[in-house]
Amino acid sequence: METNIAGQKVEIARITPYVVFTCILAGSGGLMYGYDLVVAGGISIMDDFLLKFYPNVYAHKKSSKDDNYCKYNDQVFQLFSSSLYLAALLATFLASVISKKFGRRTTMLFAGMFFICGTVLGTAAQNLAMLIAGRAFLGCGLGFANQAIPVYLSEIAPPSMRGGMNILFVVYTTVGILSGNIVNYLAAKLHPWGWRLSLGMAGIPAVLLTIFSLIIVESPSSLIERGRDEEAKEVLQRIRGTSEVSGEFGELVGSCRKAQEIGNGGWKPFRKLFCERKHRGEMVVACSMPFFQQVAGNDAIMFYGTFLFKLAGFGDQAALYSAIIIGVCSFLSCSASSLFVDKLGRRPLLLFGSSLMASALVIVGSIFAAKLTGDVRKLPSTYSVTEVVMVCVFVVGFGISVGPLAWLIPSEILSQEVRSAGQSVTVFVNMFFKSIIAQTFLSMLCGFKFGIFFFFAGWSIVMAIFTLLLLPETKHVPLSRMDIVWQNHWFWKRIM
Repeated sequence: METNIAGQKVEIARITPYVVFTCILAGSGGLMYGYDLVVAGGISIMDDFLLKFYPNVYAHKKSSKDDNYCKYNDQVFQLFSSSLYLAALLATFLASVISKKFGRRTTMLFAGMFFICGTVLGTAAQNLAMLIAGRAFLGCGLGFANQAIPVYLSEIAPPSMRGGMNILFVVYTTVGILSGNIVNYLAAKLHPWGWRLSLGMAGIPAVLLTIFSLIIVESPSSLIERGRDEEAKEVLQRIRGTSEVSGEFGELVGSCRKAQEIGNGGWKPFRKLFCERKHRGEMVVACSMPFFQQVAGNDAIMFYGTFLFKLAGFGDQAALYSAIIIGVCSFLSCSASSLFVDKLGRRPLLLFGSSLMASALVIVGSIFAAKLTGDVRKLPSTYSVTEVVMVCVFVVGFGISVGPLAWLIPSEILSQEVRSAGQSVTVFVNMFFKSIIAQTFLSMLCGFKFGIFFFFAGWSIVMAIFTLLLLPETKHVPLSRMDIVWQNHWFWKRIM
């Protein structure tokens, strides 16, 4: 079957049960990402955890004299969250080299082993050094998993379903978020070792990713990239469910050979991405999408959502329960995005989502500005409920737009010769700003107070403008013909 894209005939690959099965297994790496995203914030309000590792923060928490906005403002305390992402942003460049040289599967296997080591260290931690070391190992796992999995899903999925298949990674991430919030809610009732249960349960997705990386096939693009053409053709026939793959296989071989002729070894792909004019648009998108994903404010809510609910007057258990509601909203919205992204396109979802996020944050900020002032320590119940509802609206907006699409768009829009390097840059930018937010959010909350919500809302508006003006639509375009989107874009065609 064929269709026309910008006047060119494009062969449409079939969706098969085997490719769905493979994507389901590979996407499971998102479980660990989501779980780690929320587990730190959940255990950080547990008194047993604070007494063991952060007694000063525990004392501030119990002090009625401290400003509500500043109770958890401690740089060493925030390092517990940010260390995960500092390690990830460093590990991603090593992951790029391994992914290029040994394949996506091997990179995922390394990720699983890092996750297992980090889980063991964190769960058994007897001092702060062990705790942070465990987080660093988990961060290395995130760097490897987030580098390899989105690229793998984009390379193995048929173009007509690539968006939905790739978003499986983010759907799994939301399952991890929901699971982490539920585990935190239950573990908070187990004294004094509940926090160890929260950290230890991360071993389940860690082991699953390790096992699944041994089961799945390597992507055809990666095999061709390493000179294993016959094996690549067999894999392509297997995942497409037919022996008639000559058209797609020929395009993949041509794309990979072209990249090899140009030279794509060592650090050359990074130089090409940042220095060559023809890759300028790819570089901008690879950096901008993860940047917008972080400054939209979602990770601040996921990291420290329990703190925000405590700020609104909820008790520890109520705050954790509210976080579960947020997890459900995140899962449902990302699942909806996977259903509509290949029908509606990437740009419409980004525009709709950014409008929801900005509106919700402005309302939450206005509530805090009007009602949580002076000696007021708790929002009235009506406003507390409104806060939860608006946070849910924000999470829905994020979940159908930049949440999944910041992973999908760079993984598909990058050309073969710079794909691994570009994905590493995407992960680096993502983890860099994620670590900054994790390390500074509680301090920013103390300094900006309610203004922090308006700060994030402003970035959602900037993202919408960027989408309108500079982001090409990639719906249904095969990876080997992605140059079409640049040639037909009003701005980038002048640059490239």
